[in-house]
Amino acid sequence: MFRSFFPNPRLFFPSALIWTLLSVLVWYGYARHLGARFGMGLPAPGTPQVIGLGFFVTPDFLWFYGYCALWVAVFAAVWMIAAPHPWHWWSILGSVLILASNYFSVQTTVDLNEWQRPFYDAIQKALDGGHGVTAGDLYHMLFIWSQIAIVWMAVYIATNFFTSHYVFRWRTAMNFYYMSHWPRARRIEGAAQRVQEDTARFAAIVEDLGVSMIQSVITLFAFLPVLAGLSHFVSELPIVGHIAEPLLVAAVCWSLFGTVLLAVAGIKLPGLAFANQRTEAAYRKELVYGEDDAARAHPLTVRELYGTMRQSYFRYFFHFAYFNIFRGFYIQADNVFANIMLIPTIVAGKISFGVMQQILTAFGQVTGSFQYLVGSWTTIIELLSIHKRLRGFEKAFTSEPVEAVGV
Repeated sequence: MFRSFFPNPRLFFPSALIWTLLSVLVWYGYARHLGARFGMGLPAPGTPQVIGLGFFVTPDFLWFYGYCALWVAVFAAVWMIAAPHPWHWWSILGSVLILASNYFSVQTTVDLNEWQRPFYDAIQKALDGGHGVTAGDLYHMLFIWSQIAIVWMAVYIATNFFTSHYVFRWRTAMNFYYMSHWPRARRIEGAAQRVQEDTARFAAIVEDLGVSMIQSVITLFAFLPVLAGLSHFVSELPIVGHIAEPLLVAAVCWSLFGTVLLAVAGIKLPGLAFANQRTEAAYRKELVYGEDDAARAHPLTVRELYGTMRQSYFRYFFHFAYFNIFRGFYIQADNVFANIMLIPTIVAGKISFGVMQQILTAFGQVTGSFQYLVGSWTTIIELLSIHKRLRGFEKAFTSEPVEAVGV
């Protein structure tokens, strides 16, 4: 699955992670402040936040873009020279492009979050009968919103288009890899289904799940500082009272609680889904043999195989039912959790309507990123099941122990 598309996956992915962590440490420890020497440093404290299209071309942003491009160029060049691979343009630079476009998309969301405070504060002032807010002011703010929204849509469409091609190339690489071993792979039961159906489903799920995961991680890192900055507006939380960084602590604790809760509740589901696929395969195999051999697919045999399959599915349905109970309660509670956390601050009148909207949006972005598992668990289960089948298939035609992957 991975060696067909990425150069030496056992080294590539750890090296990519280490290189990324190193670049982050260098950025925050040294390079971030180095831009000031070239007139591209951080804005001075108290400088008004740039909102609109100018948000994306501030000096500190341009410095960050150049820094990232340098680190990416060095990493890609080393791998392309040291371990050339037929798909390295797509697997290395294509992956970087997807990460970069998702980062830019998240930054448009940050820009929209910054836009909310002046817009909703202006609405509150106008509703209170305050002078100085005209219809032109509100229309101007909506025009700024439309500019940001257009940029977001353009990036979203381009990212999805490129990602579809990227994932199809990955599927193509897998297909060519499996077909290069076809003389041995063809003897394995269900080989055609693994090569055609499972690679297609793997590609489709990776396109959906992988992009969502990337965006969740980037959103988390983008909005954590925003939420930390907004925490000074909130003096206390219900029950716990005064704590440092209250919004950040509440978002992290609530999200981790939900993630652990659903991980424990659904821990058996991937194995049960894989068991369903095995009973399906046994049932399908007997029917296929029965097409050419009248002695096969005897009614008693078919009934027994179908009964085994039914028992496997009913066990899966039972476990999924109580998983949905926990997931349903958590999702409903999550809809009002941020509002509950803000009640003491709202009652004390310490925040404006615009700040409240900004906090709710940032809080939702952070908790939504942490709760990636909550919303994607069903798809993750399917991906794990496909991964097990493909790993078993690969182990079988490379003469490796199949038991190692649970097949």
